[in-house]
Amino acid sequence: MTTTEAVRRAGTSSDTEAGAGNRASLKQRIAFVSGGMGGIGTAVCRRLARSGVKVVAGCLPGYERKDDWIGRMRGEGLQVHAAEGNVDDYESCADMFYQISSVIGPVDILVNNAGITRDGVFKAHVAADWYGGDQHQSQQRLNVTRQVIEGMMERGWGRIVNISSVNALKGQFGQTNYSAAKAGMHGFSKALAQEVVKKGVTVNTVSPGYVLTGHVKAMKPEILNSIVEQIPMGRLARPEEVAGSLAYLVSEEASYITGAKHLDQRRLAHGLTPTRTVQ
Repeated sequence: MTTTEAVRRAGTSSDTEAGAGNRASLKQRIAFVSGGMGGIGTAVCRRLARSGVKVVAGCLPGYERKDDWIGRMRGEGLQVHAAEGNVDDYESCADMFYQISSVIGPVDILVNNAGITRDGVFKAHVAADWYGGDQHQSQQRLNVTRQVIEGMMERGWGRIVNISSVNALKGQFGQTNYSAAKAGMHGFSKALAQEVVKKGVTVNTVSPGYVLTGHVKAMKPEILNSIVEQIPMGRLARPEEVAGSLAYLVSEEASYITGAKHLDQRRLAHGLTPTRTVQ
Protein backbone atom coordinates (compact mmCIF):
# COMPACT_ATOMS: atom_id res chain seq x y z
CA MET A 1 0.00 0.00 0.00
CA THR A 2 1.33 3.44 -0.91
CA THR A 3 1.52 6.31 1.56
CA THR A 4 -1.17 8.15 -0.39
CA GLU A 5 -3.51 5.15 -0.17
CA ALA A 6 -2.84 4.77 3.57
CA VAL A 7 -3.66 8.42 4.17
CA ARG A 8 -6.82 8.13 2.07
CA ARG A 9 -8.01 5.12 4.07
CA ALA A 10 -7.29 6.82 7.37
CA GLY A 11 -9.28 9.86 6.31
CA THR A 12 -12.16 7.71 5.16
CA SER A 13 -12.37 5.89 8.49
CA SER A 14 -12.37 9.07 10.56
CA ASP A 15 -13.70 12.32 9.12
CA THR A 16 -16.15 10.82 6.67
CA GLU A 17 -17.32 7.71 8.47
CA ALA A 18 -20.05 9.54 10.39
CA GLY A 19 -21.91 10.03 7.13
CA ALA A 20 -21.41 6.51 5.79
CA GLY A 21 -24.39 4.20 5.69
CA ASN A 22 -22.74 1.47 7.79
CA ARG A 23 -21.37 3.91 10.40
CA ALA A 24 -24.52 4.81 12.28
CA SER A 25 -24.30 6.51 15.65
CA LEU A 26 -24.53 4.45 18.82
CA LYS A 27 -28.13 5.59 19.13
CA GLN A 28 -28.98 3.23 16.30
CA ARG A 29 -27.02 0.29 17.66
CA ILE A 30 -28.19 -2.84 19.47
CA ALA A 31 -26.09 -4.37 22.25
CA PHE A 32 -26.25 -7.76 23.94
CA VAL A 33 -24.69 -8.13 27.38
CA SER A 34 -24.37 -11.67 28.72
CA GLY A 35 -24.75 -11.82 32.47
CA GLY A 36 -26.41 -8.46 31.99
CA MET A 37 -28.30 -8.38 35.28
CA GLY A 38 -25.35 -8.83 37.63
CA GLY A 39 -23.24 -6.10 39.21
CA ILE A 40 -20.94 -5.27 36.30
CA GLY A 41 -23.54 -6.29 33.73
CA THR A 42 -26.14 -3.88 35.10
CA ALA A 43 -23.64 -1.00 35.11
CA VAL A 44 -22.69 -1.77 31.50
CA CYS A 45 -26.34 -1.94 30.41
CA ARG A 46 -27.11 1.33 32.14
CA ARG A 47 -24.11 3.13 30.62
CA LEU A 48 -24.83 1.92 27.08
CA ALA A 49 -28.54 2.66 27.37
CA ARG A 50 -27.78 6.20 28.51
CA SER A 51 -25.80 6.57 25.28
CA GLY A 52 -28.94 5.71 23.33
CA VAL A 53 -28.07 2.08 22.60
CA LYS A 54 -30.88 -0.48 22.59
CA VAL A 55 -29.63 -2.89 25.24
CA VAL A 56 -30.54 -6.55 25.61
CA ALA A 57 -29.50 -8.14 28.90
CA GLY A 58 -29.02 -11.88 28.84
CA CYS A 59 -30.21 -14.07 31.70
CA LEU A 60 -30.96 -17.73 32.37
CA PRO A 61 -34.41 -19.08 31.50
CA GLY A 62 -36.85 -18.44 34.34
CA TYR A 63 -34.54 -15.99 36.11
CA GLU A 64 -36.64 -14.82 39.05
CA ARG A 65 -35.26 -11.28 39.19
CA LYS A 66 -35.74 -10.48 35.51
CA ASP A 67 -39.01 -8.56 35.80
CA ASP A 68 -37.79 -6.51 38.75
CA TRP A 69 -34.59 -5.66 36.89
CA ILE A 70 -36.48 -4.61 33.76
CA GLY A 71 -38.90 -2.52 35.78
CA ARG A 72 -36.13 -0.74 37.65
CA MET A 73 -34.13 0.06 34.52
CA ARG A 74 -37.12 1.22 32.51
CA GLY A 75 -38.16 3.30 35.51
CA GLU A 76 -34.93 5.23 34.91
CA GLY A 77 -36.07 5.90 31.36
CA LEU A 78 -33.65 3.41 29.80
CA GLN A 79 -34.36 1.42 26.65
CA VAL A 80 -33.59 -2.11 27.85
CA HIS A 81 -34.83 -5.58 27.06
CA ALA A 82 -34.22 -9.06 28.42
CA ALA A 83 -33.42 -12.28 26.59
CA GLU A 84 -33.51 -15.68 28.24
CA GLY A 85 -31.05 -18.36 27.20
CA ASN A 86 -28.40 -20.72 28.51
CA VAL A 87 -25.03 -19.49 27.24
CA ASP A 88 -23.55 -22.92 28.02
CA ASP A 89 -25.77 -24.46 25.34
CA TYR A 90 -25.22 -23.65 21.66
CA GLU A 91 -28.77 -24.37 20.54
CA SER A 92 -30.22 -22.31 23.38
CA CYS A 93 -27.98 -19.41 22.34
CA ALA A 94 -28.96 -19.77 18.70
CA ASP A 95 -32.64 -19.64 19.61
CA MET A 96 -32.12 -16.65 21.92
CA PHE A 97 -30.33 -14.61 19.25
CA TYR A 98 -32.93 -15.56 16.64
CA GLN A 99 -35.58 -14.08 18.94
CA ILE A 100 -33.48 -10.95 19.52
CA SER A 101 -32.94 -10.43 15.80
CA SER A 102 -36.61 -11.02 14.99
CA VAL A 103 -38.04 -8.73 17.67
CA ILE A 104 -35.39 -6.05 18.23
CA GLY A 105 -32.84 -6.35 15.45
CA PRO A 106 -29.34 -7.68 14.74
CA VAL A 107 -26.73 -7.25 17.45
CA ASP A 108 -23.98 -4.69 16.74
CA ILE A 109 -22.28 -4.69 20.16
CA LEU A 110 -21.50 -7.85 22.10
CA VAL A 111 -20.29 -7.87 25.70
CA ASN A 112 -19.17 -11.30 26.89
CA ASN A 113 -19.61 -10.79 30.61
CA ALA A 114 -21.23 -13.95 31.97
CA GLY A 115 -19.10 -16.17 34.17
CA ILE A 116 -18.90 -18.17 37.37
CA THR A 117 -16.25 -18.93 39.95
CA ARG A 118 -15.50 -22.22 41.63
CA ASP A 119 -12.57 -21.36 43.84
CA GLY A 120 -10.31 -23.93 45.44
CA VAL A 121 -6.69 -25.02 45.39
CA PHE A 122 -5.66 -26.95 42.30
CA LYS A 123 -4.81 -30.20 44.09
CA ALA A 124 -8.40 -30.40 45.36
CA HIS A 125 -10.03 -29.74 41.98
CA VAL A 126 -12.14 -32.37 40.31
CA ALA A 127 -13.13 -32.30 36.65
CA ALA A 128 -16.36 -30.41 37.37
CA ASP A 129 -14.40 -27.61 39.07
CA TRP A 130 -12.19 -27.19 36.04
CA TYR A 131 -15.15 -27.23 33.68
CA GLY A 132 -16.79 -24.59 35.87
CA GLY A 133 -13.84 -22.32 35.16
CA ASP A 134 -11.77 -22.72 32.02
CA GLN A 135 -13.88 -24.92 29.74
CA HIS A 136 -17.13 -23.28 30.86
CA GLN A 137 -16.09 -19.81 29.74
CA SER A 138 -14.45 -21.09 26.56
CA GLN A 139 -17.73 -22.74 25.56
CA GLN A 140 -19.67 -19.58 26.36
CA ARG A 141 -17.46 -17.49 24.09
CA LEU A 142 -18.08 -19.88 21.22
CA ASN A 143 -21.82 -20.19 21.80
CA VAL A 144 -22.47 -16.45 22.07
CA THR A 145 -19.94 -14.89 19.72
CA ARG A 146 -20.70 -17.31 16.92
CA GLN A 147 -24.29 -16.00 16.79
CA VAL A 148 -23.30 -12.41 15.95
CA ILE A 149 -19.90 -12.36 14.26
CA GLU A 150 -21.00 -13.08 10.69
CA GLY A 151 -23.72 -10.44 10.80
CA MET A 152 -21.28 -7.84 12.09
CA MET A 153 -18.85 -8.63 9.29
CA GLU A 154 -21.56 -8.50 6.63
CA ARG A 155 -22.78 -5.10 7.87
CA GLY A 156 -19.22 -3.75 8.13
CA TRP A 157 -19.44 -2.68 11.77
CA GLY A 158 -19.24 -4.42 15.12
CA ARG A 159 -17.83 -4.21 18.62
CA ILE A 160 -16.98 -7.17 20.84
CA VAL A 161 -15.71 -6.64 24.37
CA ASN A 162 -14.74 -9.58 26.56
CA ILE A 163 -14.69 -9.07 30.32
CA SER A 164 -11.62 -10.76 31.75
CA SER A 165 -9.82 -10.14 35.06
CA VAL A 166 -6.52 -8.87 36.39
CA ASN A 167 -6.09 -12.35 37.84
CA ALA A 168 -5.55 -13.56 34.27
CA LEU A 169 -2.28 -11.63 34.40
CA LYS A 170 -1.06 -12.01 37.95
CA GLY A 171 -2.83 -15.20 39.04
CA GLN A 172 -4.62 -15.69 42.33
CA PHE A 173 -4.29 -18.32 45.03
CA GLY A 174 -7.18 -20.77 44.77
CA GLN A 175 -8.18 -19.62 41.28
CA THR A 176 -6.19 -21.69 38.79
CA ASN A 177 -9.34 -22.50 36.82
CA TYR A 178 -10.64 -18.93 36.89
CA SER A 179 -7.25 -17.38 36.04
CA ALA A 180 -6.77 -19.81 33.14
CA ALA A 181 -10.25 -19.06 31.81
CA LYS A 182 -9.76 -15.32 31.94
CA ALA A 183 -6.29 -15.52 30.37
CA GLY A 184 -7.80 -17.53 27.52
CA MET A 185 -10.35 -14.78 27.01
CA HIS A 186 -7.69 -12.29 25.98
CA GLY A 187 -6.00 -14.81 23.70
CA PHE A 188 -9.39 -15.29 22.07
CA SER A 189 -9.77 -11.51 21.66
CA LYS A 190 -6.35 -11.06 20.04
CA ALA A 191 -6.83 -13.91 17.59
CA LEU A 192 -10.39 -13.03 16.58
CA ALA A 193 -9.45 -9.36 16.23
CA GLN A 194 -7.03 -10.28 13.44
CA GLU A 195 -9.67 -12.27 11.61
CA VAL A 196 -12.33 -9.55 11.52
CA VAL A 197 -10.46 -6.24 11.59
CA LYS A 198 -10.78 -5.61 7.84
CA LYS A 199 -14.56 -6.02 8.12
CA GLY A 200 -14.99 -3.09 10.52
CA VAL A 201 -15.24 -5.24 13.67
CA THR A 202 -13.09 -4.66 16.75
CA VAL A 203 -12.48 -7.15 19.55
CA ASN A 204 -11.03 -6.06 22.88
CA THR A 205 -10.70 -7.14 26.49
CA VAL A 206 -11.37 -5.28 29.73
CA SER A 207 -9.58 -6.80 32.73
CA PRO A 208 -10.90 -5.29 35.98
CA GLY A 209 -9.38 -5.70 39.38
CA TYR A 210 -11.68 -6.41 42.31
CA VAL A 211 -14.98 -4.63 41.77
CA LEU A 212 -17.57 -3.73 44.38
CA THR A 213 -20.25 -6.24 43.40
CA GLY A 214 -22.48 -8.47 45.47
CA HIS A 215 -20.10 -11.39 44.98
CA VAL A 216 -17.15 -9.43 46.36
CA LYS A 217 -19.19 -7.97 49.20
CA ALA A 218 -19.96 -11.54 50.28
CA MET A 219 -16.28 -12.29 50.93
CA LYS A 220 -15.08 -12.77 54.48
CA PRO A 221 -14.20 -9.34 55.93
CA GLU A 222 -10.61 -10.31 56.68
CA ILE A 223 -10.05 -11.48 53.08
CA LEU A 224 -11.67 -8.38 51.62
CA ASN A 225 -9.61 -6.12 53.87
CA SER A 226 -6.39 -7.85 52.79
CA ILE A 227 -7.30 -7.20 49.15
CA VAL A 228 -8.08 -3.53 49.73
CA GLU A 229 -4.77 -3.10 51.58
CA GLN A 230 -2.95 -3.92 48.31
CA ILE A 231 -4.75 -1.21 46.37
CA PRO A 232 -2.93 2.16 46.34
CA MET A 233 -6.25 3.99 46.07
CA GLY A 234 -7.44 2.18 49.17
CA ARG A 235 -10.74 1.07 47.67
CA LEU A 236 -12.35 -1.35 45.26
CA ALA A 237 -13.34 -0.36 41.73
CA ARG A 238 -16.96 0.57 41.14
CA PRO A 239 -18.98 -1.23 38.44
CA GLU A 240 -19.61 2.13 36.78
CA GLU A 241 -15.87 2.60 36.28
CA VAL A 242 -15.62 -0.70 34.42
CA ALA A 243 -18.64 0.29 32.36
CA GLY A 244 -16.92 3.56 31.46
CA SER A 245 -13.92 1.72 30.01
CA LEU A 246 -16.20 -0.52 28.01
CA ALA A 247 -18.28 2.37 26.72
CA TYR A 248 -15.13 3.89 25.28
CA LEU A 249 -14.13 0.67 23.52
CA VAL A 250 -17.49 0.39 21.72
CA SER A 251 -17.49 4.04 20.65
CA GLU A 252 -16.41 5.46 17.30
CA GLU A 253 -13.48 7.11 19.05
CA ALA A 254 -12.04 3.63 19.66
CA SER A 255 -12.43 2.42 16.08
CA TYR A 256 -8.63 2.09 15.72
CA ILE A 257 -8.25 -0.04 18.86
CA THR A 258 -8.54 -3.80 18.49
CA GLY A 259 -6.86 -6.81 20.06
CA ALA A 260 -6.16 -4.65 23.10
CA LYS A 261 -6.24 -5.44 26.80
CA HIS A 262 -7.55 -2.60 28.93
CA LEU A 263 -6.57 -2.89 32.58
CA ASP A 264 -9.35 -1.10 34.39
CA GLN A 265 -7.49 -1.17 37.63
CA ARG A 266 -7.51 1.43 40.36
CA ARG A 267 -4.78 -0.80 41.75
CA LEU A 268 -1.29 -1.03 40.35
CA ALA A 269 0.03 -3.75 42.63
CA HIS A 270 2.38 -6.53 41.56
CA GLY A 271 4.12 -4.33 39.00
CA LEU A 272 1.10 -4.08 36.72
CA THR A 273 0.51 -0.92 34.72
CA PRO A 274 -2.65 0.09 32.88
CA THR A 275 -2.67 0.09 29.09
CA ARG A 276 -4.98 0.78 26.19
CA THR A 277 -2.50 -0.23 23.54
CA VAL A 278 -2.57 -3.29 21.34
CA GLN A 279 -0.77 -6.10 23.15
